Amino acid sequence: MVKQKLKVTQTKSPIGREGSQRKTLIGLGLNKIGRTRELEDTPSVRGMINKVKHLIEVNDLDA
Repeated sequence: MVKQKLKVTQTKSPIGREGSQRKTLIGLGLNKIGRTRELEDTPSVRGMINKVKHLIEVNDLDA
């Protein structure tokens, strides 16, 4: 069984947002606009993405 991957790119700054949203971005491996990470599609990652969905762009990668 191959795990699905997600491509997550930060598109906006966390300046002026809650501190927890900034920490969530850091937890996803993002800390600068334009930075991209490939993450496994797990419930915990989906929850983090949902919390900062207004600051990032998410795309599915074909495995």
